[in-house]
Amino acid sequence: MARTAARMTSARKRELAIEFMRQIRAMDRDRLHELILHQAGEDLAQFFLAYATDLMAREPERATENASSLLLIGYLIRCFEEGLHAETAVPDRPLLH
Repeated sequence: MARTAARMTSARKRELAIEFMRQIRAMDRDRLHELILHQAGEDLAQFFLAYATDLMAREPERATENASSLLLIGYLIRCFEEGLHAETAVPDRPLLH
């Protein structure tokens, strides 16, 4: 899975991000909340809320930069998770004996 993401072009990643943001914007608030809880869980959602609140409070004049950074951090966390998953995944090729 991580290998596929590594091979994906920057343009394709941008296309996917745009499509994802369109879907999020159009999503019903309750459905979005359900998705967040299912994918991240309450603890992680609260962690990100606290982190973002602290960041914005410390540097309110840099809100746009900080928001962009938070989005990129989320993307990098996902890449990190996929890398960990790839390390523990069973190889899909037979073992040689």
